[in-house]
Amino acid sequence: MRQKASSDEIFSAMSAPQAVKTMAVPAVIGQLIVLIYNLADTYFIGQTNNPYMVAGVSLILPVFNLTLALASLFGTGGGALLPKLLARDEKTEATRVAAYCVRLGAAVSLAFSVGLLLFLRPILLALGAGENTFAHARVYLLTVLVVGGVPTVLSNILSNLLRSLGLSREAGFGVALGGVLNIFLDPLFMFVLLPRGSEVLGVGIATLLSNLTACAYCLVIFCRKQKVIDARFAAPTPQRSSRAAVFTVGIPGTVGAMLFDVDYMVLDRLASAYGDTALAAIGIVLKAERFPQQVGIGLCQAMVPLVAYSYTLKDYKRTREIMRCTLTAGAVVALVSVTAYELFAPQIVRFFIRDAATLAIGTGFLRVRSVAAVIMFFCFFAVFLYQGLGNGKRSLTLAVLRWACLNIPMLFIFDRLFGMYGLVWAQVVSDVLTVLLSFLILRRDLRAWS
Repeated sequence: MRQKASSDEIFSAMSAPQAVKTMAVPAVIGQLIVLIYNLADTYFIGQTNNPYMVAGVSLILPVFNLTLALASLFGTGGGALLPKLLARDEKTEATRVAAYCVRLGAAVSLAFSVGLLLFLRPILLALGAGENTFAHARVYLLTVLVVGGVPTVLSNILSNLLRSLGLSREAGFGVALGGVLNIFLDPLFMFVLLPRGSEVLGVGIATLLSNLTACAYCLVIFCRKQKVIDARFAAPTPQRSSRAAVFTVGIPGTVGAMLFDVDYMVLDRLASAYGDTALAAIGIVLKAERFPQQVGIGLCQAMVPLVAYSYTLKDYKRTREIMRCTLTAGAVVALVSVTAYELFAPQIVRFFIRDAATLAIGTGFLRVRSVAAVIMFFCFFAVFLYQGLGNGKRSLTLAVLRWACLNIPMLFIFDRLFGMYGLVWAQVVSDVLTVLLSFLILRRDLRAWS
């Protein structure tokens, strides 16, 4: 039986394609299981054939993404720095950075959960919750993000840190564990343990328990990996330069995730003006379109530590090879996904809900949004690449360019000019422009490599 590759082998001894494959396969599987359990929430709630429940849960997606943005601050920032420290053989400092990221992540996520509890009603109203959806959105927000906010953030931080240490398999398993558990717990709580009418509460409890389990697993694995770094959470504070490096990459990652979140909030708010059916359809499409997104994110997550390690050693040839392998794999997945969405859009939407009006609108939405799948991967690639290179300024520039300068303004413009379907076409147009500008910037920076 082949022995599992060590971190040193993955980062330096393996060929670039093999290293990308070794890191990417567990990361992609983990992301797909996350997708499945996110879809499971919508699927099982859709079995009630109640568009108000579907819409209420969908409204919380931006807040959930905002929680993940907090995880990105320390998971992305620390995850980009750890491979650089290992490349320079600074394991003691790596230990301090890891402990620092976990401690701050726990504190910030706790404060965020308290803030959600204190301002729950105005937040839900700002998201577009109406008379028919408010109660469902409130229950889901309380269980998943107020009570479950800390384990949700910590599990994401820890999985990022594990992956950055070359432990992609362990990180992927932790993510997958929570996802698989959620799939089994959803119907148990919704249809067996809780009374009829409490389906949203059942989904919330199932998600909460799943995130707690994933967090506990990642904590145990992280503490056991003493051969990579000495994983003590009481380790001293890292050097000032290391703390700055965490935030240099982490803040752009968080800002990008928050702007992504604002985009979803704006989309939900504008869609709510067309009624709860349109809002439910948008919620389903945002879930259904996530297959190429999750695969792309998994590929990019695998790329970041590999690029960070090679770039730190000034091995630009290997860095380029890693980039090329990641781009090729992502483009193939995106193209296959677009084809499938265009051919089977009605069947995909029907999987979530059979309400005729929601089905008709959702099918049209999905066929338009799927066009952006290929383009969206290239957007992800550019942002993640600059995170791996430690260039937070470029990462922030691309994120602001995509969301604040292009996509969010276009939502308002296209909504006014083209109505309901303008909301979904705005993504396609803004992503095309973002990719063109991103690769012009990237091409210029790559020329500076010797």
